[in-house]
Amino acid sequence: MDPQPEAQQVQQRLFPDLEPVERTDPDGLHAALREFDEFGSRSIVTRTVAGGVAVPTYVNEFWTSKQRAASSLHEVSYRACFKPQLPRFFIERLTEPGDIVYDPFLGRGTTMIETALLERVPIGCDLNPLSEVLVVPRLSPPTLDLVEARFDEIDLSWEGEVMEDLLVFYHPETLSQIRGLKHYLMQRRVDGKLDAVDRWIQMVAVNRLTGHSPGFFSVYTMPPNQAVTADAQRKINKRREQTPEPRDVRALILRKTKSLLADVDEDVRTRLATSAVDFRVRVVTSPAAKTPQIEADSVRLVVTSPPFLDVVQYHDDNWLRCWFCDIDVDSVELSIHRKIEDWQAAMTEVFIELARVLQSGGYVAFEVGEVRGGKVRLEELAVPCGKAAGLDPVLILVNDQKFTKTANCWGVDNNQKGTNTNRVVVFRAT
Repeated sequence: MDPQPEAQQVQQRLFPDLEPVERTDPDGLHAALREFDEFGSRSIVTRTVAGGVAVPTYVNEFWTSKQRAASSLHEVSYRACFKPQLPRFFIERLTEPGDIVYDPFLGRGTTMIETALLERVPIGCDLNPLSEVLVVPRLSPPTLDLVEARFDEIDLSWEGEVMEDLLVFYHPETLSQIRGLKHYLMQRRVDGKLDAVDRWIQMVAVNRLTGHSPGFFSVYTMPPNQAVTADAQRKINKRREQTPEPRDVRALILRKTKSLLADVDEDVRTRLATSAVDFRVRVVTSPAAKTPQIEADSVRLVVTSPPFLDVVQYHDDNWLRCWFCDIDVDSVELSIHRKIEDWQAAMTEVFIELARVLQSGGYVAFEVGEVRGGKVRLEELAVPCGKAAGLDPVLILVNDQKFTKTANCWGVDNNQKGTNTNRVVVFRAT
């Protein structure tokens, strides 16, 4: 008989199994998580007391780097995005093809892309208008041949004025090409001719504007999900003794296009098309708590990750992407909640709206990660928010890929450093 790892034995003594929950398990989720052992370990089952209730909690390695790689379509950089395996885990277990899956904090669109790949109907919402720019083109990707042919029609030359500050990021020749592409896209939009190929080119260009390798248009700078100011880039250039080198905008967009389309065969295109058979596929640019565009009782599953208790400077991070897309960066007012009570008040409003759009028996998988070094457990703060909206807190799932250190995520001292985990609160609409 193969002995259990010592840490797992300790944890099971500390956290004995709960009583059977099958009577309150209409979709078999509790049973599936209790028996889960796909990566070599059975789940640890415990309770999390929050909001006056004891919520069954399952700890295991539920998705892992050992799994097959996610679709190449996901490879668009964005701040604080979860792995595609997370939404897939819940979509496969809690929905059927044709069901609507919704993400009210859309970001780069991980949930929407996975939803479409699994032939469900994706809906997303984000107050950030860049989300639509990044997501919609990947739901109906053009072929590489179409992108190449479109570039044959685009004049990338630009002889007009340019922002002098941008020359700290780009060689003059590169900046001329970027400005020419921006002008082309703007004119296509004005003329009502901006199509799927144009949107794809725009999406890829936005993702290539700045970065830290020759695969980006810029000189070495911050990662592509976070711009810096021109003054900050001058300091980086001075410290690294670097000047912007020429980059071929067309070639880099085609290279990234080829990479994004690596897994997109005819079967994938068919599945994406199946998810878009009706008007319900949409992206809403709106606060998550106010989405009248989404029908009541229409959503089967919500998979999302809300803003955490951290500071995100939208203007500083996105000014360059907004400039390229002709978005007024100062008009985007993303909420930043530093106080726990403010975060809970905002999330309660969101849950009230989610309760409106969910079907009876529908689910919310609410991923809250870890904040402030594990001192603040957002899963415990989220439970009363969902309850206040009339949703039933069904369970908490903790995905931990270093299973022998799992006790740390419950505050148990086993003399080992804790690990980062996905913490997902699952609610059910009554």
